[in-house]
Amino acid sequence: MSIPKKGTRKIIVDGEPFLWLIRRQPTYTQECFHGGNRHVAVARVAKPGSVLVIITDRPHPQGLVRKQEVKPVTPSDVTQWIQQAMQLGWQPMRSGITFNVQIAGQCMEKI
Repeated sequence: MSIPKKGTRKIIVDGEPFLWLIRRQPTYTQECFHGGNRHVAVARVAKPGSVLVIITDRPHPQGLVRKQEVKPVTPSDVTQWIQQAMQLGWQPMRSGITFNVQIAGQCMEKI
């Protein structure tokens, strides 16, 4: 599985290039329900393998339920999350199922 190239941004983490993407339009759940947080998809540039999906703790800016301030997802956030995901066992060069993680504050857990 891979992520679409259109709308992606390139980032270098520990000397390895990755592409990351945040969906511009919210999904139905992100738009209508509490807990509709942003999702970030990450894949390796060269020989993409497993895709990393990060469910952030940040609400989608176009969601209807806005009880907290909308914070942007920055490249430094994505770098930190990629490094944490690798520590949890994500192997980006190995093909396989999507590796899903969830952010809660500064902690990350595999789901």
